[in-house]
Amino acid sequence: MSSSPPAKTRAATVSIASNSFLITIKVAAGVLTGSVGILSDAIHSLMDLIASGVAYASVRKADEPADASHPFGHQKIEDLAAGAQAFLLLVGAAFVAFAAIRRLINGGSTVTSLGVGIAVVAVAAATNLVVSSYLARTGRATGSASLGANAADLRTDAFVSLGVLASLIAIKITGAHWIDPVVGLIIAGAISVTGVRILLDSGRRLADETLPEEELAQIREVIESSLGDEVAGFHDLRARHVGSQHQVDFHLQFATGTSLERAHKMSHDLQDEIVKRLPGTTVLVHLEPEHRVREDRFGDTPPVSNASGTA
Repeated sequence: MSSSPPAKTRAATVSIASNSFLITIKVAAGVLTGSVGILSDAIHSLMDLIASGVAYASVRKADEPADASHPFGHQKIEDLAAGAQAFLLLVGAAFVAFAAIRRLINGGSTVTSLGVGIAVVAVAAATNLVVSSYLARTGRATGSASLGANAADLRTDAFVSLGVLASLIAIKITGAHWIDPVVGLIIAGAISVTGVRILLDSGRRLADETLPEEELAQIREVIESSLGDEVAGFHDLRARHVGSQHQVDFHLQFATGTSLERAHKMSHDLQDEIVKRLPGTTVLVHLEPEHRVREDRFGDTPPVSNASGTA
């Protein structure tokens, strides 16, 4: 998450440019060849272009600072954008399936100019593999759910293009034109799987699912390292994803006699250590005396005390 916000905007711009180029050549090749596979691939790229536009807008908005109407920031917009991209993928899959089934019911039709189609689809597959790898790296570096979803879209598009390429080669060799709509149906299935996966992932984030256990373990390790004569224990650790950021809060118990100034300084030092482990994290610490654990504690995190047994 150490990359600067402009890296996300630059990646989203590259995605828009590549999708615009691919849609143009795929539509031209689809009309020329009459291949439902190529036209289905073009529809998928159109969905990707819309998704890229959503990603571009979302990463710019998500990086805006908190304001009066959004005091917690705008990061969840990225998760909403990922869900929107998933919906677009599912819509695209429905169009592809419809075109393929109609072609099969009508008995299929001859695919022409196979050489042109093969060349165009090969270029499309190579382009999407390169761009999706770039978006995935940027998404991981910035923690952007939207760029990650867009990378998954383009990676699926690349595999779709490879499938279409294989079908065109098979048609050229065997003359079996029914292969074209069958590949279209397979494409629809692949698009649907990706769309459902992204939709579920964005849904879990929007529902404030906790962080992965390995990240929670890092947070616990930092907090437990602070336990001693002054810090008696902690409890109610909560953590979640918010767009490309993390939000963490917990209750920290201080030994009797610890001054407010001292407790405040130690809490800020602890916050800084957690951010070092998990960059892009906002940490809120609730200060408590060591013997004041509420009976109506939320969550399932039991109190953790120091070696002296205070809790």
